[in-house]
Amino acid sequence: MKFIHLSDLHIGKRVNEFSMIDDQRYILKQILEIIDDIKPDGVIIAGDVYDKTMPSEEAVHLLNDFIDSLSERKQETYIISGNHDSAERLAFGYKLMDKSGIHISPAYNGETVKFDLTDSYGELSLYLLPFIKPVHVRRYFPEEEIISYTDAVKVAVKHMDIDTDKRNIIVTHQFITGASKSDSEDISVGGSDNVDASAFDSFDYVALGHIHAPQKVGRETIRYCGTPVKYSFSEEKDEKSVTIVELKNKGEIEISTVPLKPLKDMRTIKGSYMELTSKAFYEGTNTEDYIQAVLTDEEDVLDAIARLRTIYPNIMGVKYDNIRTRRNNDIGRAENVELLRPLEIFSEFYQKQNNKPMNDEQKRLVSELIESIWER
Repeated sequence: MKFIHLSDLHIGKRVNEFSMIDDQRYILKQILEIIDDIKPDGVIIAGDVYDKTMPSEEAVHLLNDFIDSLSERKQETYIISGNHDSAERLAFGYKLMDKSGIHISPAYNGETVKFDLTDSYGELSLYLLPFIKPVHVRRYFPEEEIISYTDAVKVAVKHMDIDTDKRNIIVTHQFITGASKSDSEDISVGGSDNVDASAFDSFDYVALGHIHAPQKVGRETIRYCGTPVKYSFSEEKDEKSVTIVELKNKGEIEISTVPLKPLKDMRTIKGSYMELTSKAFYEGTNTEDYIQAVLTDEEDVLDAIARLRTIYPNIMGVKYDNIRTRRNNDIGRAENVELLRPLEIFSEFYQKQNNKPMNDEQKRLVSELIESIWER
């Protein structure tokens, strides 16, 4: 059984005040062409379908057109909500759409939607688990000890009653410990929303959303497919693609990718103002790309972004890399952020700003604030 794995469409997203809707429309058309070529048994969209819980009108129209195109192709499609979506709004009319082969998971209610499928290799179960927090699961299983995100996912999985003799796929939207992040994701600093990969030991393939760079986490079959469009300059080196997963006999899985070509790429250019505005520098490049300019001039260039925009119309920002900025960047920089807990990061910041450590009462107050804010 063959699936196309997508996630994090973020339809309606704006990057540095630039609407990405045309880029998204272009890439969704490309994805439909891939679907026509591959002819999968199912298309998976693993959350963050929209960029906001209350999407714009143009975002709703674009998703509607994409879903309509899938339905016209009689393409079975499986969709969950991510942390950017409103699970209730996304799932509006899900029972009606279900009849057209567009299967959208409702908001988590203690049960996980399951589809039992069959091919020449036997039976396969596909589970749709939308983005969940501990508070979501605790509501339905008050007798369980649910403190962390790992606890929440493990409890949700435990109540799925999985037959591990069959092939099993789960579509979910969580941050798995060890995944490499980009600047455009909403991940809790210090990793409070980490989920240990062991929570998914019962599944042959884990179709993940949430992280924007395509990658495996741990074993080959726990995979983020990544976003189809670049949403930050930390992703400029990523090769965006569609992930194809084919499940044959139990334990026999083939994974491949098909690259996606953007309407406009996202890239950084670096040099002095005179260098970046010289014809020799930009001739032969696509000046319509989304650009971040890093100026190496020691003195600020007056109205630099407006002047650069005459050559690079989609320039998104200007930064400086010179003696002054390098000296300023060294002040207050937390080391090894990925390995630190939120309180440790704040404590290091406090120490550098005040030249003294936090006392116990301050640490207690900050810990309570962090827990209260993130729980909400």
